Amino acid sequence: MCGIVGYIGRRDVAPLLLEGLQRLEYRGYDSAGVVVTGAKSPGLKMIKAKGRVRDLQARIPKRFAGTTGIAHTRWATHGAPSDVNAHPHLDAEGKVAVVHNGIIDNAADLRAKLAADGVEFLSETDTEVLTHLIARQSDDTLEERVRGALRLIEGTYGVAVLHADFPDRIVVARNGSPVVLGIGEKEMFVASDVAALVTHTRQIVTLDDGEMATLTADDFRTYTTEGTRTTASPTTVEWEAESYDMGGHDTYMHKEICEQADAVDRVLRGRIDDRFSTVHLGGLNLDAREARAVRRVKILGCGTSYHAGLIGAQMIEELARIPADAEPASEFRYRDPVVDPDTLYIAVSQSGETYDVLAAVQELKRKGARVLGVVNVVGSAIAREADGGVYVHAGPEVCVVSTKCFTNTTVAFALLALHLGRTRDLSVAHGRRIIEGLRRLPGQIAEILETEAEIKKLAEEYADARSMMFIGRVRGYPVAREASLKLKEVSYIHAEAYPASELKHGPLALIEPALPTVAIVPDDDLLEKNRAALEEIKARSGRILAVAHQDQPKADRTILVPRNEAELDPILMGIPLQLFAYHTALAMGRDIDKPRNLAKSVTVE
Repeated sequence: MCGIVGYIGRRDVAPLLLEGLQRLEYRGYDSAGVVVTGAKSPGLKMIKAKGRVRDLQARIPKRFAGTTGIAHTRWATHGAPSDVNAHPHLDAEGKVAVVHNGIIDNAADLRAKLAADGVEFLSETDTEVLTHLIARQSDDTLEERVRGALRLIEGTYGVAVLHADFPDRIVVARNGSPVVLGIGEKEMFVASDVAALVTHTRQIVTLDDGEMATLTADDFRTYTTEGTRTTASPTTVEWEAESYDMGGHDTYMHKEICEQADAVDRVLRGRIDDRFSTVHLGGLNLDAREARAVRRVKILGCGTSYHAGLIGAQMIEELARIPADAEPASEFRYRDPVVDPDTLYIAVSQSGETYDVLAAVQELKRKGARVLGVVNVVGSAIAREADGGVYVHAGPEVCVVSTKCFTNTTVAFALLALHLGRTRDLSVAHGRRIIEGLRRLPGQIAEILETEAEIKKLAEEYADARSMMFIGRVRGYPVAREASLKLKEVSYIHAEAYPASELKHGPLALIEPALPTVAIVPDDDLLEKNRAALEEIKARSGRILAVAHQDQPKADRTILVPRNEAELDPILMGIPLQLFAYHTALAMGRDIDKPRNLAKSVTVE
């Protein structure tokens, strides 16, 4: 979940590393560090600091010369945030420097053995173990020393290694945590995310698990951890560097909320087939005969992606009439699931690198299952592991709290549900109805965003709440879950989501004036049932904020949302609640783009 950036070439390296760290700070922001070397300044020079990248930058001396370096911004796993626990980590002689994402599972055992041999540890981290293991290898090349150390560790890693005796190279390796190479002219880059690279190059190579690489100023080569050479062809990054900038907004979260109309237009573009009232999803690698053979759909994701999967499962059942459900990938992989050959598994991840989801995909593939990916990042690990899938084309999402990617993922599920439905028994008329609804989405999203000033006032009214309840039925329940998550992520207000039908089975005990309820109330066949739930809350003096297609008499306040087709309404009803969470957090003075304890891409368990 941390950020790695490295460079080897002819330019002054420190400014490049700091710029890369700033672009990766959403991946971790409790400490940071850099180490540099160069022909004119031999040896390793290191600066580290607890806190943000700006705190590190303030410590960098004016004379900190070098043309090769690696840097890291941390999200703590082993050891509390501190100068000492920050990466990079050096060995006792100060010759080996390592930055590392992931978790070394057998770090405690290795640490004990090294300590028994006289090694003195400075930090509490698992990464320092790897540093000492590399230093103790006696092979002739840095590649062999890194390979020998990696054979001793168990767990996940994305690592970059510098050695004072080999100043002409950086050696990197990947197992479960992303490593991306950037190919330049007489210079090479490495990072854990392309966001750190696009200012300088759009030609990238993404390492696979079990793969290593050596970077020199003039070239790179890739090989397995066993030493076998591999072939890597650079691909071109889709997004320009400007896509990662704030674009005049005060926060990335606000920018990304406001980008949703355009983002949804992108995920629809070129995919609608009016002639047959269906959609083209060429990347599925699933022909009509195979699609008709699917007897069940299981969707796996974590956090926001899991909630998008809940909406997706509902749409697949409604439009394709295939039994479908969603489950947290983090639970699925540990409960010894029955893997059915007639089940289509769908893995959902914004980054395409979410470790729990990737591990579930690998287990499913091992058992012979067909797995599709619904991801945002082209060429990501899940995209490469899956049999096919759908890219959601949301564009770069920098804020830790996901908004536009969630919306685009739900639209991608609508496309998939329509495709499966038209392959089976969904009529031309119903297919046309859904297509017309999909086409209305960008304009309706823009219409919702125009009400931001009103939503801001509502958020300020509710910002003093210590806890909030979110409720909805059937299509509205996943919306309630995602809205609850958004509020707690960015504002730190405790929030719970329940099916509205479950209120009387326990949660009504919590209702009082101090506990506001946000109710999702679409104009569907459950409207009166939802209104009955509002009556129950109001009878107990509860405050109600409704998100609805029309004013709700029992609600204290109502956020009005334009109506679409019933199956697509959940896509729209979540968007005002993203703004609600944003403005609640803003009113409370929260660090909106970097919520405490969280990081963007969860590549550890």
